Amino acid sequence: MKRSGGFTIRTRLILMLLTVAVFLLCMCVGSVTIPLGETVEVLRNAARGLAQSAEGNAADILLSVRIPRVLCVALVGAALSISGVVMQGLLKNPLADGSTMGVSAAASLGAVVSMAFGITLPALPLSGTMGMAILFAFLSLLLILSLAYRLDASLSTNTIILIGVIFSMFVSSISNLIITFAGEKVKTITFWTLGSLQGSSYKNAWILFVFLVICGGIMLTMAEELNAFAVGEDNARTIGVNVRRVKLLALISVSILVGVCVSIGGNIAFVGLATPHILRPFTGANHKRLLPASLYGGAIFLMLADLVGRVILRPRELPIGVVTSMVGTLVFLSVFYKGRKGAKE
Repeated sequence: MKRSGGFTIRTRLILMLLTVAVFLLCMCVGSVTIPLGETVEVLRNAARGLAQSAEGNAADILLSVRIPRVLCVALVGAALSISGVVMQGLLKNPLADGSTMGVSAAASLGAVVSMAFGITLPALPLSGTMGMAILFAFLSLLLILSLAYRLDASLSTNTIILIGVIFSMFVSSISNLIITFAGEKVKTITFWTLGSLQGSSYKNAWILFVFLVICGGIMLTMAEELNAFAVGEDNARTIGVNVRRVKLLALISVSILVGVCVSIGGNIAFVGLATPHILRPFTGANHKRLLPASLYGGAIFLMLADLVGRVILRPRELPIGVVTSMVGTLVFLSVFYKGRKGAKE
C-alpha cells in the first residue's frame, strides 16, 4: 500500500470522509433541523456561485450562521490538536497541552486585556486581541519552561504540570480581576472566556485557515525531529537534529496557533490533550502518522463537541469550552492514572 510520510492513503481517505460526514451532520442539526438533501443543495448552489439566488430560512441559516461557525470550529480543533501533539512530543510529556501548561490561560489574559482596555500593538502586523493573545501565549511558554528547568533540569511531567497549573490559577485570577473592572464589557468577556465560536464569520475562518496552513505546515515537517526527541535530546543531537532551532520554531508555531484560536474562540481547553490520546491507539506514537491524523481528529472532536453544546439544552446553547473541559478532564485523569500506575510497576 502506498504511504504518504508514513500516513497511509487509505487512512487519510477514511479520516477525510469521516470529517466531511461530521461536517454535514453539524450543518443539518441544531436549534433548527435542516434535511440532508436540502443542506447539500444549498451547499452545491453556494459552490456554484448561486448563493444569492437561494431562498428560504434554510439557506439563510446555513450560509450566514452554520457554515462559517462549523468551519471555524473544525479549524480551531485541528489547530489545537496538532499543537498538543507537538508540545507532547517536544517535552516528552503526555499531559502537555496549552490548557494544562497555562498557555491558553495566558493567551486568554492577553485577549482580555485588549478587549477590556482597548490595548493594541500598533508596531506589529497583528494588533489588538489576536496580537496580544499570541504575545502572552509565547511569553508564558518561555516563562513556564524556564521555571520548570530551574526547579528540575529533566523537565519531568510532574514539575511542568504543577507549574502550569499554578501559573494558570495566577493568570486566571488576574483575568477575573480585570473583568471585574471591565464595566459594560463584563458579560461579553465572561461568555467569551468560557469558549464559544458563536457568531463566527467567514473572515475568522480565513484567518484560522491561513495560520493553520503556515504554522501547521511547519509542524508537519517536524515529524522526524519529534520522533528523535522521543529517545532523548542527546540522541537527537547525535543524529544531526538542531535541537535549539526545532524547539524555538515549535514554541513560536504553537504560541501563534494557540493565540489565534483563543482570540477568535475564547479559552477552549483540553482539545490538544484529548485528541492525541484518542488517536494514538490507532496511529501509534510515530509522528509521521500522528501529526496529520491529529488535524482530522481535532476537527472531528471539536465539531462533535460544538454540536453537543448546541443541541443538549436547545434552544439554549452550552459553551463549547464547557463540553471540551468535561471530556478533557476524564482523559487527563486517565492518562495521569496510567502514568502513575506504570511508574509504580
